[in-house]
Amino acid sequence: MTTNARIAVPQGVKPTTNVTKGFDLSQKEGYRLNVASRSESPASGRGTPVNVPSADSGDDLKFSKGKEKLDPVVLYRKERGDVREHLYMVVIGHVDAGKSTLMGHLLYALGQVNQKTMHKYEQESRKLGKQSFMYAWVLDETGEERNRGITMDVGSFQFETKHKTITLLDAPGHKDFIPNMISGAGHADVALLVVDATRGEFETGFDYGGQTREHALLVRSLGIAQLAVAINKLDTVSWSQQRFDEIKVKLRTFLRQAGFRENDVAFVPCSGLTGQNLVQEPTEKELLSWYNGPSLIEVLDNFKCPERPITKPFRFSVNDLFKGTGSSFCVSGRVETGFLSVGERVLVCPSRELAVVKGVAIEESPKQFIFAGDQASVTLSGIEMQNVAVGFILSDPGNPVQISSKFQAKIVVFNVTVPITKGFSVILHHQSLVEPAVVSKLIAQLHKNTGEVIKKHPRFLSNNTSAMVEIQTTRPIALELYCDCKELGRIMLRVSGVTIAAGLIMKIIL
Repeated sequence: MTTNARIAVPQGVKPTTNVTKGFDLSQKEGYRLNVASRSESPASGRGTPVNVPSADSGDDLKFSKGKEKLDPVVLYRKERGDVREHLYMVVIGHVDAGKSTLMGHLLYALGQVNQKTMHKYEQESRKLGKQSFMYAWVLDETGEERNRGITMDVGSFQFETKHKTITLLDAPGHKDFIPNMISGAGHADVALLVVDATRGEFETGFDYGGQTREHALLVRSLGIAQLAVAINKLDTVSWSQQRFDEIKVKLRTFLRQAGFRENDVAFVPCSGLTGQNLVQEPTEKELLSWYNGPSLIEVLDNFKCPERPITKPFRFSVNDLFKGTGSSFCVSGRVETGFLSVGERVLVCPSRELAVVKGVAIEESPKQFIFAGDQASVTLSGIEMQNVAVGFILSDPGNPVQISSKFQAKIVVFNVTVPITKGFSVILHHQSLVEPAVVSKLIAQLHKNTGEVIKKHPRFLSNNTSAMVEIQTTRPIALELYCDCKELGRIMLRVSGVTIAAGLIMKIIL
């Protein structure tokens, strides 16, 4: 099997594949559904298959001096060489953009939901006067979500395209649930941005205060580089090419400013309610008169798998805990870097306690190994459950994650109503960790493009500025320099329910 994904490999080892940035939209057929699941957190999924470098002929498993340690490249090829590419995709967008309806209809078109179940949803939604929500109920399963007509938690579903297995993370759009959305996006490889083409509705979501703008900034700040934009509900404007182009021009300009490269963004006209251009080629004459591009499923199929840094030291971010059997318990989350095998010891940080790995599982299926990019559960023993929390990091005891309550970060300020000054209180988001913090120093204001120092020790930071600041948390946390571990080197700063800045950790003060 030939794939386009990459892994990080030791210097001097030549990968067997090259990665082309952007989208390859030449493939059209062969999509099918695999397995679906729903979880309260997006901490389940299979490993992403990749082509790995060929090892020396006759090489089996290599061992390092003093410690029996498997060669990750050789091991990855043995364990995952025949598995299809796997991507985690977060669906984002303003509240009421139609995200759940769009993805619910997509899953139905792929065979996820049978006709009998869909008929039941239709009847129940009609009784409540919400028939247009019938497809959204595929994803919004709780009574409160259905009654309020909004997504509140991150739903997880899995389906297959021609070349990939995709785990869909349906993130909330309402501003009250942005922390949930950040947690979901932090575990995603790529994103699907859904916008409402209805006149006035796109503008509401895109203007300052709308979640279209904030969500796009958030996912880019979290390291997601590839984005598909579904211009939804285009049937409400009679499949107008003018409206499609108008939205596309506005979004393209903004997304470029947010840091997305033009070749890494694709725009697709569609309707989640009618199902036009989701899986099958469109049949609407008004759309066919001007559009001959790919369907939504084709765009998703041609996302490129990001690099999996399996050769770096092991790092696992915890986003949930639950009781296991006997004295052990499980943590779920994402393997950020490296790999882990059953029987190993891990250092739980920031508490610095050692634990033994009794088992690992992906989608409740026991495994011997898990690798960077996997979302998995890990069963731990030798440590009390109350000594582990969401936001903790499991790491290699021989090469542990750093722990500190003070660090310097290069930040970009988005939109603040009150300028940031020394002593400014914020809520720090670091992977699944949510921690009170203070901007303890304004070290320098930087040029947004070049990074050069414009002014040392500025009195305040206003909108759309870049700066080097010192941040102090209320207690020590586990983190990494961005240059060493991009996955654990990114932060978000929020105030009063609004994301005001994103940054990269440049120096850890021990």
